[in-house]
Amino acid sequence: QVQLVESGGGLVQPGGSLTLSCVASGSIPSFYAMGWYRQAPGKQRELVARIILDGTIKYADSVKGRFTISRDNAENTVYVNMNNLKLEDTAVYYCNAVAVNGTEYWGKGTLVTVSS
Repeated sequence: QVQLVESGGGLVQPGGSLTLSCVASGSIPSFYAMGWYRQAPGKQRELVARIILDGTIKYADSVKGRFTISRDNAENTVYVNMNNLKLEDTAVYYCNAVAVNGTEYWGKGTLVTVSS
């Protein structure tokens, strides 16, 4: 069983910064990709950022230039550093990992609230 545990969410003012962390534990397979998705109230879950084993990174257009994803393969951890946060970044952020066999794992989510 694989668990993904997120941390780092919270309340931040517009223009502020947060860093989210996600640690994988349990019977960890080799992960092909790790990343972050988010779901705002009343909206569908969307990709925020994703990093593949070869280092390829994909960002949502809405976060390009503000968010930075990084991955520590040795520690099975993925981070997203979020700068210049906007009201519309408010959402539950979910960690996602895809094993090389295609199995997909999700964390339970961490809430990020951007509010003045």
